[in-house]
Amino acid sequence: MAFELRNLSVLAYANGFTLWHYRAAAREVKSVKRQGYFDAAGDMLSAGDIVLISSPGGAGMLHVAAGRNGIATLPLG
Repeated sequence: MAFELRNLSVLAYANGFTLWHYRAAAREVKSVKRQGYFDAAGDMLSAGDIVLISSPGGAGMLHVAAGRNGIATLPLG
């Protein structure tokens, strides 16, 4: 499944850090964790942000890091 901006929302923001939530489809959790999935939201995400992913099929957490081509997401835990 492709990234959908409407499924990305802010849970908390403080001191330049944002905690995000992304609602994914049941079979989508693995693809959400792949590199480049959040590229379309690169102008919103910042290095150091955290993205929580939830779906009927599981959950995950990603760390946003700066990359040469904008942003990169790295699995946590």
